[in-house]
Amino acid sequence: MGVSHDPQMKIAVCIKQVPTREWQPRLNDNKTWIREQDVSYEMNEPDAYALEEGLRLREKHGGEVVVCSAGPARVQQVIREALARGADRAIHVDDDRLAAADAFVTADALAAAMSEERFDLVLTGLQSDDLGQAQTGVVLAERLGMPHSTIIMEVQVEGTSLRVKRELEGGWFQWIAMPLPALLTIQSGINQLRYATLKGIMAAKKKDIRKVAMPPDLRPNQTIVRLDVPTRAKQTHMIDGSAGEAAKELIRLLREEARVL
Repeated sequence: MGVSHDPQMKIAVCIKQVPTREWQPRLNDNKTWIREQDVSYEMNEPDAYALEEGLRLREKHGGEVVVCSAGPARVQQVIREALARGADRAIHVDDDRLAAADAFVTADALAAAMSEERFDLVLTGLQSDDLGQAQTGVVLAERLGMPHSTIIMEVQVEGTSLRVKRELEGGWFQWIAMPLPALLTIQSGINQLRYATLKGIMAAKKKDIRKVAMPPDLRPNQTIVRLDVPTRAKQTHMIDGSAGEAAKELIRLLREEARVL
């Protein structure tokens, strides 16, 4: 006897609030984190594409999109933005310690809040625009006991399974079949982003944001010892000799010292 499958999907989209790209980083006095009081924030770009993909899948298959985020109270800014774009409700793991948390702590905090929801599909951005570790989604999949796939450029839901297109190096792609539930990390450019309408902004004010405490026993696996802002330097190297000799020396320098060939 076959088991009927509800075609409606319960989709979670994990989003992160990151410093805006235009902001010039300034470090705190002990150089272990940024000066947060100076920062303007925005939604992490790959997460915005994950949100858009979740909204499109809901429009096609029905169901709901639940935005999940871990961070201090200021994260409400991007949660409200996601709700204004069309997400149905949100889960916020609210704790100041999550501002500079490593991927393991963030994933564990999210997993604790998300596990009872029993999502069919969890989407995250490929990586964050600030730390860029590309680890939170993968660790979260492990914590939730879900198969996962990364760098996704196309998602096709077929009953109780998925077909996903992964971006590889050198212009190559890979198609993978996966069972549901599953977790995917989404590559920027998978779709065309929508923006919040006035109607969406007004509707977002009435949508539910469930606040969850961070589990008390979480401890970081790594500690930031020191941060440094990159310095720009220019160096001019004059090459003597004939045109042929100079060309050979230029190629040698590019290959052996600059390592760009």
